[in-house]
Amino acid sequence: MPSLMRCINIISRCGAIYRSDRLAGTDLGEAHHSYILTLCRSPGISQDSLSKKLFINKSNVTRTLSCLEAAGYVRREQSEKDRRVILVWPTEKAYAALPSIRGILQDWNDYIASDLSEEEKETLKEVLPKLAARAAAYAEHSGADLGDDPVPRDGGSGEGGGS
Repeated sequence: MPSLMRCINIISRCGAIYRSDRLAGTDLGEAHHSYILTLCRSPGISQDSLSKKLFINKSNVTRTLSCLEAAGYVRREQSEKDRRVILVWPTEKAYAALPSIRGILQDWNDYIASDLSEEEKETLKEVLPKLAARAAAYAEHSGADLGDDPVPRDGGSGEGGGS
């Protein structure tokens, strides 16, 4: 039986190829969908919160937001309450791209699940969020910067120690 992570990685990588193919000819890349979706759901979110929500390290979030800002999908501004905080807002261009992005994601989901029975699809809808929540709980409590390896180096439970 193939490992769970191997299967998830294959689905993820092939999904990236699919999004890249479907977004060809636009100024969006395959990884931009999660930013657009999250920003449209949470306009004015801080870059730090966006990093945590997407499980992407801060430097990659900053770099990607620079690309999205240059393309006109987002605008960033300093928080009036705390000048160290950068808030991110989707633009009308981001909202306009939303239906297309959602359609691409739905088409991919339909494609990969096309050979499943309705019962299997329902089981996945129940099980996958549980796995995602468990993984997120680990990442959130690991103390790792999202760009670092969250696996404890001391072989312990992840509390204390590590490198």
